[in-house]
Amino acid sequence: MSALVNAAWVHRHRNDPKVKLIEIAGLGQDDLQAYKSGHVPGAVCWKWMPMLWDSHQRDFPAPEEFARRCEQAGISNDTTVVFYGEPVQFGIYAWWTFKYCGHTRVKVLDGARTGWAAAGRPLVTDEPPSTAPVKYEPVKRVERMRIHRDKVFKALGGDTVILDGRSHEEYRGERVGGPVGPDVGALRYGRIPGAKHVFFEDLLDANKAFKPVEELARLVAPSGAAADKDIITYCRMSHRATVLQFVLTQLLGYKKVKVYDGSWTEWGNLVGVPVER
Repeated sequence: MSALVNAAWVHRHRNDPKVKLIEIAGLGQDDLQAYKSGHVPGAVCWKWMPMLWDSHQRDFPAPEEFARRCEQAGISNDTTVVFYGEPVQFGIYAWWTFKYCGHTRVKVLDGARTGWAAAGRPLVTDEPPSTAPVKYEPVKRVERMRIHRDKVFKALGGDTVILDGRSHEEYRGERVGGPVGPDVGALRYGRIPGAKHVFFEDLLDANKAFKPVEELARLVAPSGAAADKDIITYCRMSHRATVLQFVLTQLLGYKKVKVYDGSWTEWGNLVGVPVER
């Protein structure tokens, strides 16, 4: 089952009760302004943090809590969930989170709202569709998709390829925040030692859709990332890191790719870890 779908696929399945379309609102969208201004028909909207993170600690919801949230959202174990984000990386982050939490039927709308509009499809301002609670059986997390800081530290200087998906300014140690907005998020500037730079936006075309596979392979090659290598991706908070992981695993067929979801907000605040600039 392909993890990437286009606007035509979403349109064909617009009345399928086994398909749930979800827009993920990114940072700074507490009032869901992008969704309210126009969204893909049939989509509901989630604020990313309340739905994808544990409510008390910096982690993802435990299996029982993940199941409870899915039940309340009308998602059963056999529901195909299609995400898109505003910005685009938040939809892919939701895809990664659902996969990590054990939901197998999950997809990404290529290009998100930009790609949808570019395909000549309308954005609507309809009220979100109503949902009725359903049953969801808790499932195990897929731990091979994730790596914690201690194992990242042990990987330094070895054969593991570490990929940094942040902006050029962040990678060079000129900012700790993204290229737009306040320069906050960590006490130290720089990157994980040995990390190679693959700016996530370079993997997208003008319509925020993924570039052709051949071009993606060419863009990734200088980093040394290869199918036989262990690979770690990170960014500031791991949203952009999941874009790299998606490209490598779902589009290029790599198997050994983990997301360091602590990313720079953790590494840049840790005492005693090495930083490169």
